[in-house]
Amino acid sequence: MKVVKIIALVLLVVFVGIQFVKTPRNQSDVVPKTDFMLVNDVPKAIGNKLQISCYDCHSNNTAYPWYNKVQPVAWFLENHIKKGKSELNFSEWSNYSDRRKKSKLKSIISQIEDNEMPLSSYTLIHRDAILSESEKELVIGFMKQIKDSLK
Repeated sequence: MKVVKIIALVLLVVFVGIQFVKTPRNQSDVVPKTDFMLVNDVPKAIGNKLQISCYDCHSNNTAYPWYNKVQPVAWFLENHIKKGKSELNFSEWSNYSDRRKKSKLKSIISQIEDNEMPLSSYTLIHRDAILSESEKELVIGFMKQIKDSLK
C-alpha cells in the first residue's frame, strides 16, 4: 500500500510540474492576404462552415478551447495542429502553386465525401463542426468550382 501512495504522489507531482511547461500557440490577429477566404472570395455560408470545421487545424489562427491549458492535452493539440497545417494551411493558400492547389482541393473533396474530415476526434467535442449533407454538397461544389477554374 505504501508503494502505491508513493507512486500516486510522484505522478501528482509530475502532473503539477508539467503544467508549467507552456506550448507555443497558433494564434494571429492578422488575416494574411494569402488566405483561402480572401483569395477565392468565399461566400459567407461556406466561409463560416470552413472557419468552424477546418480553420482550427488548417490555418494560422486556432480558436483554443478552455482545456488547452491543461498538459498533456495542450501538447496533443499543438501536435495535431502542427500536423494539420503541414498537410494544408488555408492561411498560406495563395503561396501554393496551381498544381498543389488542385491536389489539395482534390484531397479536400475526397476527404469530405469519405467523412474523413473534419476528424471525428474533433467533432466529438466541437459538435458545430459536423457537416450536414447539404453543407457537404455546398462545400464540395465550391471546391470543385475553384479546382476547375485553375489551369
